[in-house]
Amino acid sequence: MNALTQELVELLSLEKLEENIFRGISRNLVGKRVFGGQVLGQALRAASYTTDRPAHSLHAYFLFGGDVNAPIIYEVDRIRDGKSFVSRQVRAIQHGRTIFMCMVSFAHQEEGLNYQISEPEYPPAESLKNEAELTRQIIEFIPENVRASFMRDRHVEIRPVMPVNPFQPQPEAPNYAHYIRTHGKIAAEVDEISLHQAIAAFYSDFTLMTTALRPHGLSYLSPSLQCASIDHAMYFHKPFRVDEWMLYDMDATQSASSRGLNFGRMWQNGELVCSTTQEGLIRLREIETQ
Repeated sequence: MNALTQELVELLSLEKLEENIFRGISRNLVGKRVFGGQVLGQALRAASYTTDRPAHSLHAYFLFGGDVNAPIIYEVDRIRDGKSFVSRQVRAIQHGRTIFMCMVSFAHQEEGLNYQISEPEYPPAESLKNEAELTRQIIEFIPENVRASFMRDRHVEIRPVMPVNPFQPQPEAPNYAHYIRTHGKIAAEVDEISLHQAIAAFYSDFTLMTTALRPHGLSYLSPSLQCASIDHAMYFHKPFRVDEWMLYDMDATQSASSRGLNFGRMWQNGELVCSTTQEGLIRLREIETQ
């Protein structure tokens, strides 16, 4: 496998400590705190280790920022093992406190009624520049002290449909889209549905929350802004592969009470394969009450 893909697989492969208890490593992916997508992917993987069915939905809350310098313990509670659905609750623990909780529901694929909305029409991934190329185009805007981290390759390849300069944000429509996939193919020995779902959860957190900032001419780098994910929901509709291009189309419906509500849809080969919802904190520090 590609080196970055191998690192991602290792990040989302947990160590079993006891029955229903797992340990995940942490990585500095976005700054001082653990990237929310890492916790989403690891928690989903922990739950998946306790059943042979694929996940169909995940509902999560981010409670505290995670420490990138410490591992995370995942405790899985086997809530229900039914004929149709399996339910799991997962607690992520660091330094003795719960930093994240989620419920995950699992079910086998079934034949039944079938409908989806139309896929949006965007240029194909092959015609777009990747994130690394776009970052090099705005290098003069990136402060020297953070330039190395900005130029560092992500563990997935991203090709924005509508690229923006986060250092010079302008008011835009509350829509955003990019194509995304792993840098390399998933090796046969780890090619499991649970891993593909965990990686999709990992990258479902990229840019979703910041979609609600676009109408305000703000970005996650705006100095007056405090941003944090509050909750995250994900629905897995159909099988997919994370090592093939996936279109991630996002929009925001509202920003109010210092929160923004965002929705996302993942498309592959014309099929709507995943849907996401996330509410995020978007607080302006200068108007924060004491």
